[in-house]
Amino acid sequence: MPVGAASQSQSQSQLQPHGTMQGYDPNSFFCEMLRPGQPQHPTLTLLLSRLAALPISSLRQRAADAERDLLERGITFTVYSDATAIDRILPFDLIPRVITPSEWNQIETGVVQRVRALNMFLRDIYHERKILADKIVPEALVLKNAGYCEAMVGFNVPYNTYVHVCGTDIVRDETGEFRVLEDNARTPSGVAYVVENRHMSLRVMSDLMTGLRVRGVEEYGLRLHNAMAEIAPAAVSDPQVVVLSPGIFNSAYFEHVFLAREMGVPLVEGRDLTVEGGKVWMRTTAGLAAVHTIYRRIGDDFLDPDAFNPDSMLGVRGLIDCWRHGTVAIANAVGTGVADDKAIYAYMPRIIRYYLSEEPILKNVETRICAEPESLAYTLDHLAELVTKPVAESGGYGILIGPHASKQQLEDFRVLLKADPSNYISQPTLKLSVSPTLCDDGVRPRHIDLRPFAVTGKETWVLPGGLTRVALKQGTLVVNSSQGGGTKDTWVLA
Repeated sequence: MPVGAASQSQSQSQLQPHGTMQGYDPNSFFCEMLRPGQPQHPTLTLLLSRLAALPISSLRQRAADAERDLLERGITFTVYSDATAIDRILPFDLIPRVITPSEWNQIETGVVQRVRALNMFLRDIYHERKILADKIVPEALVLKNAGYCEAMVGFNVPYNTYVHVCGTDIVRDETGEFRVLEDNARTPSGVAYVVENRHMSLRVMSDLMTGLRVRGVEEYGLRLHNAMAEIAPAAVSDPQVVVLSPGIFNSAYFEHVFLAREMGVPLVEGRDLTVEGGKVWMRTTAGLAAVHTIYRRIGDDFLDPDAFNPDSMLGVRGLIDCWRHGTVAIANAVGTGVADDKAIYAYMPRIIRYYLSEEPILKNVETRICAEPESLAYTLDHLAELVTKPVAESGGYGILIGPHASKQQLEDFRVLLKADPSNYISQPTLKLSVSPTLCDDGVRPRHIDLRPFAVTGKETWVLPGGLTRVALKQGTLVVNSSQGGGTKDTWVLA
């Protein structure tokens, strides 16, 4: 049955959950599949009918096949806090999250706009600092930020691109509006699962995809390699790109292997590289080979013991000096952490207006900076209603979700907040959108988010789709893999 055969005018009764979807009730949450109050997309109508027609036993068997496949192929992540099971399979839910062309256009253009503004902001704060002089962003919030790097002051990077790979976390509220939750401008992870999830869908859910025009995700490696080649030293005609990893015990090591494979470049550790004659070289069985661009998956502090942490065993001594002299390129640039700080995030709408003279295409979630007395007072008064986050943490750690917290947790957090208010922001508790998810008791609604990946060299390209993370525990809003979340394949319709 061709997609076009599913009529726009189908009655609402045809869209009600039935069959495998029987008992599926998103309650008051916006459902990505049912989309209450919006014109039904014909592909979603067809997909829902196909999904409902599958026996639940078939879904469970396919889920078991997918889990076994993930284990056999070593698609895992690392949880340092669990001494009994360090390497875990990232749970994969086989019911896809679907994004329509018009929705994707808004996401894509919004992400491109945001990346442009981030790069202009970084260029400015490491050079003229006009935005600070004009008091658009508080000077102390930037110059005293842990992510701010003095070594970058006055240093020019190719195409003024600091954030070469950006992961923008996007959620959808109860009205169906997209909102940015945070920017990941340092070493964002998760793109490997985007591609592997698509491979998994094609293996275990190909009948759901038959006849559907879903945009591909397979060109990410080529796009990333092209961007890395673009920023290489200008005199090099055939640049050697490498992926620099901290090693096998890093939580995202699977992804490092994946990225090197997809780009067709070597995966190296700091001990594989050396600096001689003002250039970076890679040790090979045939001798030293020149390296021109390093896509690094190591934090700033560990990149070069001469420039940063002298005890680092992960980086390359003399690397930053080579970078400053233009004999090697590094992506993402050092010092980008200041741009994805959760306190700076609160100023992103102003940053976009300041540099681009445009309104944000993707809105922020309303955010209060607890370093400001008014915001601190409001947060303390409404702690039980808000989500309060430390500005420097990631992975869902250190977050207090007020409506889900006990009295004791609220009181303990109140002490932390009063002791160091500048370390926290607060946001309203959003009613995140949900998507049908296979659970122990059937197909049930679970909260999701989206992390599209933007790659920037001369220009910015956004991978069609992104990492959809799903909170597998009923009622929880935390989707991070380290906190028990899983992933879905993200289908962007052509």
